[in-house]
Amino acid sequence: MNTTHYAHWPQGLPYELTTPATSVYENLASNARLSPDSPALVFYDAILSYAQFQAAVDALAGHLQTVCGVQRGERVLLDMQNSPQFVIAYYAILRADAMVVPVNPMLLSDELQHYVSDSDARTIIVAQEILPRVAPLLGSTGLSHAVVATYSDYLTVPTTLAVPDFVAAPRVTSDLPGVVSWQDALAAGHVPGPHLAGPDDLACMPYTSGTTGKPKGCIHTHRSVMFNAVGSPTWADTLRPNGVTLAVLPFFHVTGMQSVMNAAIFAGAALVILPRWDRDVAGLLITRYRVNTWTLVPAMMIDFLSNPRVAEYDISGLTRISGGGAAMPAAIAQQLLDLTGQRYMEGYGLSETMAASHINPPQRMKQQCLGIPHFNVDSRIVDPVTLAEVAQGEQGEIWINGPQVFGGYWKDPQKTAESFATLDGKQFFRSGDLGYMDEEGFFFFTDRLKRMINASGYKVWPAEVEAMMYQHAAVQECCIIAANDAYRGETVKAVIVKKPGNEGVTDADIMDWAHEKMAAYKVPKRVEFVASLPRSATGKVMWRALQESEKAR
Repeated sequence: MNTTHYAHWPQGLPYELTTPATSVYENLASNARLSPDSPALVFYDAILSYAQFQAAVDALAGHLQTVCGVQRGERVLLDMQNSPQFVIAYYAILRADAMVVPVNPMLLSDELQHYVSDSDARTIIVAQEILPRVAPLLGSTGLSHAVVATYSDYLTVPTTLAVPDFVAAPRVTSDLPGVVSWQDALAAGHVPGPHLAGPDDLACMPYTSGTTGKPKGCIHTHRSVMFNAVGSPTWADTLRPNGVTLAVLPFFHVTGMQSVMNAAIFAGAALVILPRWDRDVAGLLITRYRVNTWTLVPAMMIDFLSNPRVAEYDISGLTRISGGGAAMPAAIAQQLLDLTGQRYMEGYGLSETMAASHINPPQRMKQQCLGIPHFNVDSRIVDPVTLAEVAQGEQGEIWINGPQVFGGYWKDPQKTAESFATLDGKQFFRSGDLGYMDEEGFFFFTDRLKRMINASGYKVWPAEVEAMMYQHAAVQECCIIAANDAYRGETVKAVIVKKPGNEGVTDADIMDWAHEKMAAYKVPKRVEFVASLPRSATGKVMWRALQESEKAR
């Protein structure tokens, strides 16, 4: 194990962290006992205390056990946007000793069917705007119970904030068999049985993106979920009781779930919840509630800083701005530093590691860097062909050993076996991501194992080229893909969104500029200007979609 990074470890923190040997629900229960009146959930100026939060959780857990017959270890689907109901439902499922199966709320009926059949779920907690997509599966699959939430039920006070129509929509009743409204489920007052789940019980099963086939469920216990829920706020010591975090990353994805939602509840902090990104509402919420931590994806910060109204907001309370999923362009990171005095803290993780396995230390943050291995993590750079560890500075596959690593893929022992390997007597998860470790022990991402452009034998890593392209004054967003070339086999193509006011910039201008900035084999030989880049629900650029579209040509 390489310990070079210990020289840059956060001051005063141990290299290894001991987390509570309990269920994740106990984090909520503890704060409800200690600080019952402290704000837990803020939703467009409506505030729910920790005591009110726990009361709703227990009532919903009672419904799940009494009416839906949910048993210990059973999977329950959770399908909605960020909202108080998502957080309550998540903890209610845990309180009922069951396993949360978070679902992307953009999925349609055919896509949802895989989640239902693969997880063997009988119960779903769903938002009312999504119910029409769930309805065809009720009764026709193993799904027989649905609790339907209406976001506007938690808009309990007037607000001057802009509330999206889907959030403000009034409650719509349903007469479908097995369907009950959220309000009725809680009002029944069912009392849950004794809480039995412990650290090694099933807790959460996020599904991978499915870029190599059907989505796969990642098995996480309370122990692996607990680890990053504790580790995230401990690392930078900025999220404490009475702290406030802006929750705009989707909770169904592990970063929003762990680094925002579960971290805040462990710390006894308040979650200021935003169901959909809105740069003006975000600025007003940061100002109004003195938000001190904000986890985001670079696209949000790019949009936030380009807002002509940004100077109107008081963002001086921010003490930690962090994120992952993609590297923050250096120019945007500098703009953020100039405006707030805050350096963007980048991290790295996957669904298989329940969010962060690497993160930049607060006193030594490097740009466009994954950071150093987190508490208790042993991470190596390994040749993906020979399976031998490579020398420091050389590129290879990122391997991870740590307490947040998942227990395997649900019902897929073959994929599980393929995703793990043994090195120095330890079992490591093979991330499928390529990177290198610098001389100080910091990890850098180069690309996915299979995302590489081979131009006449020269290997081009798209992420590296993208980072350089952001230095061009006309480039707002960029995605680098491979294009077929009769001479080189493959060549580099840039798909670019221009910044407003740069309509006259041509593909020749971009290529001429690139020739001055990077080696000739990396320079885009083709440039396509588009209005926007395709993005996933978590804000990541869907480079595979662009690559497949290019291949189809």
